Amino acid sequence: MDRFKQYFPILSWGRAYNRTALSNDLIAAVIVTIMLIPQSLAYALLAGLPPEAGIYASIVPIMLYAVFGTSRALAVGPVAVVSLLTASAIGQVVEQGTAGYAAAALTLAFLSGAFLVLMGLFRLGFLANFLSHPVISGFITASGILIAASQLKHVLGVSAEGHSLVELGASLISHLQETNLITLAIGVFGIAFLFWVRKGMKPALRALGLNARLSDILTKAGPVFAVAATTGLAWGLNFEDRGVDLVGAVPQALPPLTMPDWSPEIIRALFIPAVLISIIGFVESVSVAKTLAAKKRQRIDPDQELIGLGAANLGAAFTGGYPVTGGFARSVVNFDAGAETPAAGAFTAIGLAIAAVSLTPLVYFLPKATLAATIIVAVLSLVDFSILKSTWRYSKSDFLAVAVTIILTLGLGVEVGVASGVILSLLLHITKTSKPHIAEVGLVPGTHHFRNILRHEVETSPSLLTLRVDESLYFANANFLESLVLDRLARDGDDIRDIVLMFSAVNDLDYSAMETLEALDERLKDMGVRLHLSEVKGPVMDKMRSSHFLEALSGKIYLSQFDAWDALTRAQAVD
Repeated sequence: MDRFKQYFPILSWGRAYNRTALSNDLIAAVIVTIMLIPQSLAYALLAGLPPEAGIYASIVPIMLYAVFGTSRALAVGPVAVVSLLTASAIGQVVEQGTAGYAAAALTLAFLSGAFLVLMGLFRLGFLANFLSHPVISGFITASGILIAASQLKHVLGVSAEGHSLVELGASLISHLQETNLITLAIGVFGIAFLFWVRKGMKPALRALGLNARLSDILTKAGPVFAVAATTGLAWGLNFEDRGVDLVGAVPQALPPLTMPDWSPEIIRALFIPAVLISIIGFVESVSVAKTLAAKKRQRIDPDQELIGLGAANLGAAFTGGYPVTGGFARSVVNFDAGAETPAAGAFTAIGLAIAAVSLTPLVYFLPKATLAATIIVAVLSLVDFSILKSTWRYSKSDFLAVAVTIILTLGLGVEVGVASGVILSLLLHITKTSKPHIAEVGLVPGTHHFRNILRHEVETSPSLLTLRVDESLYFANANFLESLVLDRLARDGDDIRDIVLMFSAVNDLDYSAMETLEALDERLKDMGVRLHLSEVKGPVMDKMRSSHFLEALSGKIYLSQFDAWDALTRAQAVD
């Protein structure tokens, strides 16, 4: 039963569900539903899909995550970055606006879902850790700029294409003379109003005497007010005949049963983008989930999160949606609104289903410029250039990773940007671990502690060299240790008779590193120098015992570094 609950977390929180949780979840669901209606339409527009696809992608996926997910507050659905990645991936394979485009979006969701579920079943959630935070920050910042730039065509009422900032800018400039002034007015008004909603609406409502709770709810519903106002204007002033691009007819129905495109060509073309979307979506989602869980001293299971998000994407693939993940903004709203359990997401899905059946005719006259304004205001909050300053001060290699990711994403598009980010993360990890920090240490007088001779006043012995290895040893860095030891001896090691490697920070030792240690010991024997180890951890010692290294070792294994110092300095004194 415990194993069953691990894969179906709903069985754990569902048994303790009570009236208080129900009340809190319903309130949160109402607030998030109001927020999601315009947001879902807008993100579908960003993905190049019909507006109803955004609603469909927010119904069944949310319900499936409620069953399989472990976060109590994560709100799953379309998000800006994944929508942009979807448009970029599919746009290079199928022409936008065709039936094949929508089918390809279903295929992308299926591939992403299947990949996430397989990662979860094989407990591979740790692989996402190889995508470093600076690279993720750089990618999201660049994506926010690209997304905002891609929506300017709807604000201006012109046609523009391109997958990079350069292409988009050139296309917008070439069509600038076609700008529709009414569309521009709607877009500028929408952006200005939504920025005011974020910063000034709640204080204004509080000044009018409304309580904090009601002010907060009305602020969250700000985009709905923009949608209602511009829709009413478009209907009353007949903007459709004045060249204003409207959402148009949206099917008044529940999510349909759909089938992805199984053609081998489409699957091959979308496989790599699906993997990238899965990794980016999972990293974003699990970061939000961990942050919100920590505030209530709860925990999430990253491997089960993979299954939950995978199930949500599979649900989107068969119900007219496209790839989804946990969204930052809506999850924070869900959390702040008092959501107690994933049931809040299920109630949100019910609210969206009701909207899909009864409210979709009302958005016929909704200007696309309003949806574009919603996206622009939402994604500009993702842009954070302060990461460049902080990484420059902290680590030049991390700064390089951020800068390269931003430049490549803006210059060559999101797919190149995210792929370069993944490669950069791995290269940075390999680079950092291939040259481990190795310090020559000495005894702090009057203690049993050993510290770096370059940082502390310590005692040393001319015939004894002690090196502290501050990294696990593996095939990529073992030769660095060997070279350092031999270079040290060649430089000024005429008096050295014993070398002690302090292994207190070595947590693992692969076969290549073991062979390197054996080779080093043999070379030191030829030079009349003995090799010793100290403070070797149990798992590392077990690996040494499984080889013939200990039998051939010229020196000894000491329990502590002080034991090695005491024994070897006394022996040298006797000699």
